[in-house]
Amino acid sequence: MKRFAWLLATAAFAAQGQEWPTKPIRWLVPFAPGGPADVVARIVAAGLAERTGQPNVVENQPGAGGNIAHAAASKSTPDGYTVVFVVPSVITNPFYMKAAVDPFRELAPVLHLDNASMVLIAHPGFAPVTLSDVLAEIKAHPGRVTCGASGALPSVGCELLRAHAGADLLMVMYKGNAPALNALMAGEINLLFDVVNIAIGHIKSGRVRAIASTAPKRGIGALGDIPVMAETIPGFELVTWHGVMMSPATPRPLVERVNRELNAVLQRADVRERFANTGLHITGGTPAEFAAILRRDYDKYGAALRSAGVKPE
Repeated sequence: MKRFAWLLATAAFAAQGQEWPTKPIRWLVPFAPGGPADVVARIVAAGLAERTGQPNVVENQPGAGGNIAHAAASKSTPDGYTVVFVVPSVITNPFYMKAAVDPFRELAPVLHLDNASMVLIAHPGFAPVTLSDVLAEIKAHPGRVTCGASGALPSVGCELLRAHAGADLLMVMYKGNAPALNALMAGEINLLFDVVNIAIGHIKSGRVRAIASTAPKRGIGALGDIPVMAETIPGFELVTWHGVMMSPATPRPLVERVNRELNAVLQRADVRERFANTGLHITGGTPAEFAAILRRDYDKYGAALRSAGVKPE
C-alpha cells in the first residue's frame, strides 16, 4: 500500500513538472503555542512562505510527546504540502510508547535545522541551589521532588536525574515546555529542563533559577558561566535540536526540493539574526545528514533510557 502511494505521488510530481508549491504548505507542530519549537517553526515557515509565494499554515497538535503530530504527518498525502516540525521526541518516544511512530520507517528526514543547549532550572522557592543539593533532596524525599516532562529531552533529563539520585523523582507531564515553564514559575513543580533561549529571560528576571547547563563544558552559549551537569554527573549532556520530516512515501526528488528551499531560508540574513537572538546554532544540510543524526541520538538516548529502567507502555 505504501509502495502504491509512493508510485502515485512520484507520478503526480512528474506530471506537475515539479512545480512545487502551487498551494499552501501545512506545518504540524507537536507542541503548544509559545514554546521553543513553535517559535522556531513559525520563523522558518514565514521564511518559506516568502520564498515560495505560498502561505505556510502552522497547526499546533500537542499531546503524547509529539506522537499525535508525528502520526498525522506519517499518514498525510505524500505531496510535499504537509511537513512536521520535530525535536528529539521523535526518536525518544519509541522508548516510552508502544504506539509511537517509528522515525525510520514512518517518517522521512528532510532537514536538521539547528542545535541548542538546555539548562536545568528551578522555582526560586525550591531550596536546593546546586545540582548536588538537588540530588540530595531527591534522595532525602523520594517521590516529593517534581520535574516537568514534555517528551523528548526534558523527559530524558528527568529520567537521568532520577537514575543518578537512585530515588523516585515525580515526573509531571505537560503538552509542551511552554505550559511546563508556566507551571514552574507558578510553583506547581520544582524542576524543569528547558532550552536556554527560552529560559534565559526568566532567569535574568528572577522568575526561575538556573541550576546547571546541559552543555558539554562551561563557556558555551549565553549561560556559559554557570556549572554544567557533567561536573556532577560525568557524561551528562543534552543538546536538543529542531528538524523537519515528511511522509515516508514522499518522492525523493520532492524531499530534496523541500530540503533545498529550507536550506535557502536558513541562509537569509533576517532568519539567521532571529536564530542568533534566540541562542540557536543553525546547521542545515542534507536529508542523509539528518538521518544520521536521528540514528545517532536514537542509539545514545535509547541507551540512557534503558539504563534508567524506562520501558514502553
